[in-house]
Amino acid sequence: MAIYKLLQNAAFEPKDIERLATAYEQTLRALRLKDRSDPITQLVAEKILAIGRLGFEDPAEISQLAIKELGMP
Repeated sequence: MAIYKLLQNAAFEPKDIERLATAYEQTLRALRLKDRSDPITQLVAEKILAIGRLGFEDPAEISQLAIKELGMP
């Protein structure tokens, strides 16, 4: 749920919120993170938002970049 709290306090258009939430969910699945209260989900959310602000549109690309930047396998 970390990304949803961050998105509440950020100025994003609805289409941006949808793509970032999709990227977040894809990233959590790729990393096999099921416990949404795990602190790593906060780091994932912050990374997704940072990449999203750079103008990347494709949720899959955002997810891949986040995984790479977080240094995850």
